[in-house]
Amino acid sequence: MSLHLHSGAGQAPARDWRQAVMRGLQGRCPHCGRGRLFRGFLKPVDRCEACGEDLHHQRADDLPPYIVITIVGHVIVGGLLLAEKYGDWPMWLHMTLWPALTVSLSIALMQPVKGGVIGLQWALRMHGFGGEPDRPERQPQPRGGFDP
Repeated sequence: MSLHLHSGAGQAPARDWRQAVMRGLQGRCPHCGRGRLFRGFLKPVDRCEACGEDLHHQRADDLPPYIVITIVGHVIVGGLLLAEKYGDWPMWLHMTLWPALTVSLSIALMQPVKGGVIGLQWALRMHGFGGEPDRPERQPQPRGGFDP
């Protein structure tokens, strides 16, 4: 087993993750903030039209829906509990308001949240955003004495 130490010399400068996430939330390129991040509702561009930054590395797979579910769930459940405690609303109002609000909030939040996740990945140099090629995922080697 060997230990590899790398000095700070030659490392790329740090990227401001707050700025990158905010630009992503606004649907802008996390690098320059001028180019569009999405070419469709949830389809990111491969390259920024303003600065040429490669954005095809992104892997925002399942995290944005989890974040949206968490946010919307807290808003809806909190609102429902407050309405039940302080109001005497008829059942038809609950049956129309809460599902409509759930769907509306989920659709409204999905693109900004995905942009924020892409911005965070860019700022942390994840999945090839650091300039090095993507490494294939490695499976752990079996521990034990037998060799198949």
